[in-house]
Amino acid sequence: MTANKQPTYSVVSYFCGCGGLDLGFRGDFTYHGENYIKLPFDIRIAYDNEPRCVETYNDYFGDGSACVQDLAQIKAKDVPKADILIGGFPCQEFSSCGPLGGLEVERGRLYQTLINYMQVHHPKVVIGENVINLERMSKGAVLETIKSDLTNAGYKVEVWKMFAPDYGIPQRRTRLIFVCVRNDIFERFGFPIKPSPCFSDNYRSIEWAIGDLIDVTDESIPNQSQYFGASKAKKGNGQGDESNKKDSPAYTIRANPKSRVQFHYSLPRRLTVRECARIQTFPDDFKFKFSQTVSISQIGNAVPPLLAYQVAQSIADFMNKTR
Repeated sequence: MTANKQPTYSVVSYFCGCGGLDLGFRGDFTYHGENYIKLPFDIRIAYDNEPRCVETYNDYFGDGSACVQDLAQIKAKDVPKADILIGGFPCQEFSSCGPLGGLEVERGRLYQTLINYMQVHHPKVVIGENVINLERMSKGAVLETIKSDLTNAGYKVEVWKMFAPDYGIPQRRTRLIFVCVRNDIFERFGFPIKPSPCFSDNYRSIEWAIGDLIDVTDESIPNQSQYFGASKAKKGNGQGDESNKKDSPAYTIRANPKSRVQFHYSLPRRLTVRECARIQTFPDDFKFKFSQTVSISQIGNAVPPLLAYQVAQSIADFMNKTR
């Protein structure tokens, strides 16, 4: 390696979805007129069990690195070895909007696929992601069980609670980031530094994110013509029937809204697919080609790329220290 060449760290991605977390780790995208440089990560392979997510991922990244795979069935020894493992393990059984099966059901135990990989390949760092409600379940016992299981794989574990507007994401969304550092690495270097909440006093609003789209009604910007025409419920104000407030971050883009995506802050319609993608900080060249229901689900399930980018910057700084 020459003195001027930056190191590159290999990554394996579990539960990649359409690629929000992976895009954050790769970098090299433009959002809202700002360029986010390429980060020193090489995603060797990515897995998800949803074929349409994998298709969306590969359409954007263009390298065919994502594969359709049920991670509950794969043997860790058959997965490439990497410096870093990332994965937003399924959140449905922990989400307040989901069935709340927790660790009692198979889907709620899929985080153990990360542990299987850790025990075989011993990556230096593992990054997991999930919903905030996980920490509330059984008065914190579910979160402590997951942390204990990760710790027993030979890692020190820290959980970062990240409120997305604090990090420049124009959306009310809180996520837990699991940061696992292999014991021998931790003894020398400790944990990565949690990103600073640089926007905690200056949240970006929904108007900041999508105001320039207000007069765009065609596909000159991909997915901007696509939205659900469902009217508000006749009684009450059910979830998804809220109107966003112009000067505030948007309501959370939900993963399973069906036709009930929240309303625009000033137009008499629900948010478009592109507006939801903007609120989630996907770049405009990240296209969603399936039905509105599928596209919104992919967008809502994703880690906001800009949030992932800030996590990845911290991991890059940490990995450079460990060289």
